[in-house]
Formats: sequence, C-alpha cells, structure tokens
Amino acid sequence: MKIQPPKNAKSLLDKFPISKIPYLGIPDVPLITNTQNFIPIADISEDVVLFRDGGACLVLESTSLNFGLLSEREQQAVIGAYAALLNSLSFPIQIVIRSQIKDISNYLKYIDQQAKEIKSPKLMSVMQSYRQFVQDTIKKKRVLGKNFYIVIPFSPLELGVAKSAKAITKRKGPLPFPKSYVAKKAKIALYPKRDHLIRQCKRLGITLRQLSTGQIIELFYNVFNSDPPTVKTEEAGTKKE
Repeated sequence: MKIQPPKNAKSLLDKFPISKIPYLGIPDVPLITNTQNFIPIADISEDVVLFRDGGACLVLESTSLNFGLLSEREQQAVIGAYAALLNSLSFPIQIVIRSQIKDISNYLKYIDQQAKEIKSPKLMSVMQSYRQFVQDTIKKKRVLGKNFYIVIPFSPLELGVAKSAKAITKRKGPLPFPKSYVAKKAKIALYPKRDHLIRQCKRLGITLRQLSTGQIIELFYNVFNSDPPTVKTEEAGTKKE
C-alpha cells in the first residue's frame, strides 16, 4: 500500500519554512565558554575567598594525627577532645580531604644517592633491601598523599536582610557590593570562628594555619588543573609523561 502525502503539504512547507522556525534553523556551532563562568568564586582577596552571591569563606590547612599509633588512653583523650570540638561549634564548617597519587621517583633517587655514600657492607645491604621494599610496595598499591582542610563559610545573609535582598535584585558586577566591603564584613565574622577552631584543635594535637591569598590560588589551580596520570615502569617505578 502506497501512502500519498497530503495535497497541501507543499503549500505548508512554503508557508512555514523550517529555516525560519526558531531553534530549528540554527546551525550546529560548538559552544565555547570559560571555566570561570561555572565557578562561584568572584575573587580571592586578603586571604578570603569571595563568592558571586556576596558570601565568603576562610580556608584552614590542618596537620594530621596518626591515631593508630597512640595508646588506648591517648586515643580516648583524642576522642573526647574531638567530641568537645563538635559540641562547641555554633557555626557550620566543611572538612575537605584531598587525596593525590604520590610520585616517589625522586625519593628513590634520593635513596640511591645516599647509598653511594655508605661504606659499610651491612648498611649497604640494609639500604638495598629497604629500596626493594619501597619499590615492591608501590607496584602492589598506589601511594596516596592526603591534605586536610577546614573551610569556614560566610553567608551573604550575614550582611543583613536589606543588603542580601539588594544583592539578589541589583547586581552590576561579579560581586553585589564593593570587594573591600564584603571582605571587611567577612573577616569580622570569620576571624573569631577561626581562632576558636585553632584553640580547639590544639587539644587534639592538630595545628591549623590559614592559607594566604597565593596559597588559595595555588590550591584551586591544582584542583582544576590536576596533573596527568603517571605510569610506573617495572624496574624503577619512575614517571613517564
């Protein structure tokens, strides 16, 4: 059975050409944009991260604590101090753990250099067995380096109800207010919280330090521009690009 097109089909195409219909006549053009358009960060100034909605945050880097090597009494003390830290918080925080694959090829080269200076045959044997142990370990599983950060946020609502409403309705730039004004208000609200966290973490045996503007920029750059994966050789486990 042959299906005949309607008699008025040609007249309809002449009357409503597809090229004149919005979105149907647009040619396929690749969309090109900047990654910064999708990042809520407006600027990093005076050691404070400023967001487009008027908010801000501080970034604190934390040292680590090997909980498994502590005695039972010390572990109980750390657990109690951590519980006291959580109970003392009257503001939100964000704990960020960043894991990266470590390239220890330089460490293997350092072992080889130190081995050349050893004159005792027994010490040389110990050094060679240690190097073999490290090499076998990185072949079996990945060696990860971890960095710990605590982020203290500043909400745009803390600028005030009127200021927050104005930030939503009237915006002429990346920030709803002058950068110096937002940074000043953020530091007034965030610095007491930062000092409180530093004091509480000292009871855990952990040291916090605030990242500077350059260190924050470097951190975000490394997050969004991570290194390509490395390939380990069978012999030395060195990195190949």
